[in-house]
This record gives sequence, C-alpha cells and structure tokens, in this order.
Amino acid sequence: MKRGKSDTKLDKLDRFVSLSRQKSAQILLAVAVIYVLLVTLEIPFVFDSGPTSETSTTLARFSELQSEQVLQDKDAPTRPLNWVSHNFSRRTQSQLAASKILSSLGFHPNTLDPTKKDGSLDLLKAAKTAWEEGIKLWDEVQSGKAKLLEVSNLKNISEACPISVTLSGSDFLKRGKLLELPCGLTLGSHITVVGKPRAAHAEKDPKIALVKEADDEVMVSQFIMELLGLKTVEAEDPPRILHFNPRLKGDWSLKPVIEQNTCYRMQWGTALRCEGRGSEADEETVDDQVQCEKWIRDDDDISEESKATLWLNRQIDRTKKVTFDWPFPFAEEKLFVLTLSAGLEGYHVNVDGRHVTSFPYRAGFTLEDATGLAVTGDIDVHSVFAASLPSNHPGFSLNRHLQMSSRWKAPSLSVGSVELFIGILSAANHFAERMAVRKSWMQHRLIKSSNVVARFFVALHTRKEVNLELKKEAEYFGDIVVVPYMDNYDLVVLKTVAICEYGVRTVHAKYIMKGDDDTFVRVDSIIDEVNKVPADRNLYIGNINYYHKPLRYGKWKVTYEEWPAEEIPPIANGPGYILSSDIACFIVSEFESHKLKLFKMEDVSMGMWVEQFNSSIPVEYVHSLKFCQLGCIEGYYTAHYQAPRQMICLWEKLQKQGRAQCCNEMMIRTSVNERPKCRNRERMITRLGEMRTGSWMRVTTWGDCPEKLKI
Repeated sequence: MKRGKSDTKLDKLDRFVSLSRQKSAQILLAVAVIYVLLVTLEIPFVFDSGPTSETSTTLARFSELQSEQVLQDKDAPTRPLNWVSHNFSRRTQSQLAASKILSSLGFHPNTLDPTKKDGSLDLLKAAKTAWEEGIKLWDEVQSGKAKLLEVSNLKNISEACPISVTLSGSDFLKRGKLLELPCGLTLGSHITVVGKPRAAHAEKDPKIALVKEADDEVMVSQFIMELLGLKTVEAEDPPRILHFNPRLKGDWSLKPVIEQNTCYRMQWGTALRCEGRGSEADEETVDDQVQCEKWIRDDDDISEESKATLWLNRQIDRTKKVTFDWPFPFAEEKLFVLTLSAGLEGYHVNVDGRHVTSFPYRAGFTLEDATGLAVTGDIDVHSVFAASLPSNHPGFSLNRHLQMSSRWKAPSLSVGSVELFIGILSAANHFAERMAVRKSWMQHRLIKSSNVVARFFVALHTRKEVNLELKKEAEYFGDIVVVPYMDNYDLVVLKTVAICEYGVRTVHAKYIMKGDDDTFVRVDSIIDEVNKVPADRNLYIGNINYYHKPLRYGKWKVTYEEWPAEEIPPIANGPGYILSSDIACFIVSEFESHKLKLFKMEDVSMGMWVEQFNSSIPVEYVHSLKFCQLGCIEGYYTAHYQAPRQMICLWEKLQKQGRAQCCNEMMIRTSVNERPKCRNRERMITRLGEMRTGSWMRVTTWGDCPEKLKI
C-alpha cells in the first residue's frame, strides 16, 4: 500500500528535525568545550558595550585616597584603572619587573646646541661632561671592572684607637687648629684645653654686635670651641655637634656671655645663652648640673653693706647661700684651663676647676660621631689633652648605617597608576640618611600598600667604592634610581627632571612630590592637602615665595649673566613641593625636545617651568608654611634639616602621639601667644642680623622685655 504525499512529507520533516537536533547538540557541546578551555586558560571575554558618559566621567577621575586614620581598618584600596596622561604608553608587568636601577631619562649630550642664548649654555656644557663621565663610570660598575678597594676599609678597621691624645700649642697650630679623635668619644671622655684669650681688637663689621654707623668700630674678643663630625659627611661642612662660644667683649647684649648650639647642614638650632644670671630652680638639669652657673655681672647691685653682711653670715656659720662669688670665667690675656666632659645626659664644661655650663645632648648625633675638636678665634692655645677615649673602633665604613633586612625593602611596583609619587634627592654617600627615611616615614601605610610610591634619586660619586656600595644598596632595597652623571650641586636640576620622568612613565602618578633625604614627610597630610584642590585642576603646592629676588652673594649667589632679571617667578622651597602630572609631562617633553631652560637651582627651575606651563594652561598655586623650610614647626607637613636620628624620633612621636611634634631644639616658633617672662627688666639692644654662629636672630620687644626667635 502506497503512502500518501502527506505521510512522506511528514517523515522528511521528522528526519530533518532529528538531524537539526543532533547538529545543535554537537554545536552546543563544541561551544561548551571551547568555553571550558578558555576559562582554564584564563582568556577573558571582552564585551565592548561602549561606556556611557556618566561612566566615562567616573573613570576619568582618580579615586581619592583617604588619610591614614580612615584607612586604619580597611584593606588597601584598588588602584584606579586609567592613567593620568596618554602622552606615554603604559608599561606591562613584565616590563616593570625588568626595569633597571638606571634612570630612563633621555639626555643626549651630542645634541647640545652651542648657539643657545637662554643663559643655560654653561650649565648644559657641564651637564654634557658630567653625563659622559657618569655613563662611563656606571658601565664599569655594571660590568664589574671597578673593584672595591678594600685597603681603605682595612685601614679604617685597623686604625688605632688611642685612649688619649696630647698636642702642644705649636703642634695644634700646625694641624690647622684641629685635634682629630679617630674613634670619637664615649661616656666619661674628657678634653682639656689650656689657653689664653687675646686682648680685644676693633672690628667694623662684627657678626655678634650691632654697629650704629657703617664706619663705627666695636671692640671684640671671643673664641669658639667645637666638636665636629668629621667622618659623618663628605663634600660639605661637617656638623657641629657642640658649638661653645665665650664672648668676652662685643656681644650685642654689651655683656660677656657664653653661647652654645649645634648645627647640621648649615641649620643652627636654638642657642643656649649663659649670661651670668644662672639657671632657675625649675629648669631642667643635665646630670643634676644646672645648664648655666651664676657669675658677677656689671649690673649686679651689691653694696658694701651687703658684702659685709655676707661675710658676717659666713663667720657665724649661717647657711645662707652666697650667690656672687665668681667673675666671668674668661678674661683677656689670662691663662685658663677648660675641661669638656661627656656625661649621661650631655656635655659639661669646667673652667679652672669650677663648673660653668652644661649642654644637653640633642637628637641627631652620638658621642662616636664627634671625631674632631677645633678651637678658633681670639685665643692662643697652649696645649690640648683628650683622655678616656673609646678603645674600639665604631666602624666608619661606607655602609655602616645600612640594615640589610627585608623589612625595609620597597614594595613591588604595580601595573596600575598611583595617587602620589615622592622623588627624594640624595647623594651617593648618604647611606645613613636613606636608611633613616626607610625606617621612618617610608613605613607609612599608604607606601607599604603601594598606593603611594617613594624612590631615592642619586647621581654618581667621584669615589668608585661609594658607587659600588650604592649599587649593592639599590639592588637590595629596590628603592634607588641612579641618574648617570657625576654629582654636582649645580646639576641637581637633572635629578628633578628624572623624578618627573619616573613619575609619569614608570608609576603613572597623578601627583608628583619632590623632597630631600633630610626632609620628613607626613604622607597622609600631603594626600589631604592635595585632595583639597579639585581633581580637574593642575596644581603647584608648597611653601611658595612670591616676588623673590635673586641673591647676588653667598653660597646661593646668582650672577647677572645667569639671571639678568631682578625678580624670580613664584617658587616653592626645594625641600618639599607637589605638582600635578600634566606639568611633569610638559617638563619631560620639553627636556627631551631640547626646549627646556635649565637653571642651577632646581626649585627656581621648577618655578620657571610651572610659570611657562601656566601661561597656556591654568595652574592653581597653593601656599602653606607647614612645608617647613628651616627645620620643624608644630603641625608640619614636611620638616627639613632633620638628621637621621631626628627622622626616627619624628616617626616615633607620630606613631605614639598621633600628631606632628618636633623632636629637638631646631623647632621654629611661628607665633607668640603671650608676653614672655623675663628674668630682668633691663633695656636691651635689638637687632636683625647674622650672628657669628651663622643663624639669624630676630629680637622683638614688649616694652623692655625681649623675645628672641629663630627664623
């Protein structure tokens, strides 16, 4: 029996559906297998749905970091996904891992334009020479051709540590009025100086007195005894661990005084002035000794009747204290014997067997750092004798301050962007300074979580052994970027450009901060300050000087050839300032296209570049005195001129007390809230001038009561 047409069509349809189902199942199975393979190989699917305008706006801005207090109980926030600038390509994780110690800043000496007439030609020539020498030296260090000379280290180790040292007056003079203490001092060490102050002589421009007229003369007699840290630094003035300055005549107070102080990197602390009144009963003592003893003053009103009463009280064995027995311990052309001893809490000075003054130890240096004694000024030294010196060598090796612990290593860089990059200028031989930074503010939570990145920028040293130790340090800690030129103060500006280049190309930072290795940085406060400025604005933050005039003399003098104008653009002081990434990109681009004008003072250069950028794109200038230039103030954002031990002290105070407090007497008073308490009501000379100690003293008066402020 034949089937109908309808049955035949139905069978064909069933077979077609069956085949279709089989093919669909096979296709689904194939898709499933491919999916499993893709998931296993972690190959992501990308769905390009196109972001909305709202999403684009959100991604275009960086998520603001909060302060450390807010992040205490939170995990490290996720890095923003986009980069702050599209002028440079993003680096991959493999590229970051392969990145070297050497800065990738492109400086090509052969492209030097000899016709350049912007005032930077001499600087560029010096940079060309320094860069060529630096590249050659670094190649030797990298290839292993430069061998570490162990001779100097062996000499340090085997150098004798005499228990005592004696010099006659003539030998002391031949040695440049300097007594070397190879192994420093230790508890109980004492130094005796026998000398005779010279008679007062006339000076027209004394540094310790006030001259009314230009041609006036002042009679001056003073001398200075200093403990120096000869092995603490190189290529700069040694720190004055103790500055002892008796002023027999010529002081601005018109009275004999003894002034004591400390100085680190040309920054003086607060002076301790002993003026003959003696310390108050409630003042702190040093090893139970008063800081200043009393002596007879010209203004002491002691009548003959009072003297007779004091004598009578002695005769009848009354216990009333006699307060005016001794004159000023030094006299013109009169021999004296001075003994300086090291106690538990400070230095003590005795003259002719009588205690005169005690000076408490200040944070920053230890007794072993005091490796030299200098005596200068209006004095003839007859002999110097040092005894009870340490018998073992403290080890003044190049890297004796380094602590090779993984705890201090820098966190690895991430592919993503960071909110803030901090570039720290450092010298190759500043091992102690870098170690102090690692152990203090670089332990901040934001840095340890890699939301903020900090790196040292170091040029090469003239000594090969220093560069070899630097290479070892850089390889171990991973926080050093070597800028390959022979270090020179006038070429520090190259490090600043390298900081900008690293900030925008390597870590892709939204903001870039420049600091020094003796600057303490409160990272959370910096972030808070930056976040006060709207995210879409370019910024330049720091302690900004407006209408600044170039100095034509001194260490930072600027010649008319270097800077013919009488004013300098607004500049933020060099120890700490912040700029946005667009400004940094502009600086790097101009530098590599040989259009960037260079100036020997890096902070002036930065102010000049920001002004140039500001001429086309607005920049918001933010000024704050809390970026402290000359030491430390309460509530600081940055504190400058901090010795290594002061850095540790600041960090410990910040951790324990939760607020920014200074650690030593280099604190600057910025305001006076009440009338000071004065011990005497005499009228005193006021002046604004440069003291012999190198510090500036401003004296303001309330009636007849002076208040001296360090500035």
